Amino acid sequence: MHCSDWITDFLAHDPPRSKSLVVTIFGDAIVPHGGMVWLGSLIELLAPFGVNDRLLRTAVFRLAQEGWLGARRDGRRSAYAITPDAMARFSHAYRRIYAEPHAHWDGSWTLVISGEGALTPAERTAVRKELLWEGYSVIAPGILGHPAAEPAALAEVLARLGVAGKLFVVRAATVPGVGARSLGDLVASGWDVREVAAGYGQFLTRFAPLATALDGGVADQLTPEQAFVIRTLLIHAYRRVQLHDPQLPAELLPAPWPGTQAYALARQLYLAVHTAAEQHIDSVLRREDPEAPVAEAAFYARFGGLR
Repeated sequence: MHCSDWITDFLAHDPPRSKSLVVTIFGDAIVPHGGMVWLGSLIELLAPFGVNDRLLRTAVFRLAQEGWLGARRDGRRSAYAITPDAMARFSHAYRRIYAEPHAHWDGSWTLVISGEGALTPAERTAVRKELLWEGYSVIAPGILGHPAAEPAALAEVLARLGVAGKLFVVRAATVPGVGARSLGDLVASGWDVREVAAGYGQFLTRFAPLATALDGGVADQLTPEQAFVIRTLLIHAYRRVQLHDPQLPAELLPAPWPGTQAYALARQLYLAVHTAAEQHIDSVLRREDPEAPVAEAAFYARFGGLR
């Protein structure tokens, strides 16, 4: 299989939505280069995906309305950057995407408990929405829990929502010597991971042939633009599944868990194309801005370290 044929087939059968694709490109390609891009560069980056000027302008206008992007003008030129409020969410989401999943379980849970009247209805709704997105589950009325929560991520969410200090956050473990059910049993009632597993399976089916082609030496024949398109489609498809993964510990997941194989495949493909893709990103950004920064050092820590 030629990579150009794979790209054509992918875009014909599963074309990304313009707005969602803009989010992917900002997170994967623009954030490492300072988080700001001129509209002309963005138009050029989106063109290989079949996104025309009109569709792109509509997408960035909607993202600006929703508070994700801010616009600035310089004469007749427009630029877009991730807003400060949105940058924390972008950074957190994309750190999660590139990080190796599923820590081992120490047998404990993090529980977030809201006391009676501690939150307003709007705050309660916001906390529930954000923590469900972080992979928590409703354990009981007023109690959300996760068996492998990251304290720093939880602290960032609660601070951003303005509810730090209004909730009880505790670490819970089974009391030794008491005949109680295992805390691991909460997983079955709190999460149904079958849809996530199916999503990972579809990802593996779609991208495994590309990995075979690249292993056959095709990677050396890719143009920088083709490498950028592959890298973008890879992260776009992977994040669609990965950000719905509750990130449960390996011991609490069905075995074998396809998310482990999906991460390994995503890493393999990203390593194969990221250098050439960066060449394309650099050249496109510098046509509009000769001083556009190169990728920051944190970029090279993705997927455990890029060679």
